[in-house]
Amino acid sequence: MKVSIIYWSGTGNTEAMANLIKEGVVSTGAEVVIKPVGDAAESDVTDVDIAFLGCPSMGDETLEDSEFEPFISKIEKKVAGKKLGLFGSYGWGSGQWMDDWSKRMKDAGAVLIAESLIVNEAPAGDDVEKCKNFGKSAK
Repeated sequence: MKVSIIYWSGTGNTEAMANLIKEGVVSTGAEVVIKPVGDAAESDVTDVDIAFLGCPSMGDETLEDSEFEPFISKIEKKVAGKKLGLFGSYGWGSGQWMDDWSKRMKDAGAVLIAESLIVNEAPAGDDVEKCKNFGKSAK
């Protein structure tokens, strides 16, 4: 199985989540590629069995708008039937950005493999295992 993990991280919190998710994916025996969204191509989503996409909450609970939002807009019409896992960190708010993003991907026809994962600030304590377990949902 081929899995990709594509993320944007401003403070390192979402990158830390991505690395923990990778540990979980690797434990399933899947082949995994991890990269920041600036290095990602559409094929990193379309040509894999599962794509994990990670972005923190920005501003008024939105996706990061200079790199991540344009990438999502580009792949949005190509995710119908694709298995996705969405994740991200936040420092304020209620998680509305993730609810909106999850709905957007479902409306585009994506299949979310697990409930989207959000972590307040950097993953620590129970959040470490939650991230690894999220990666293990790549089956």
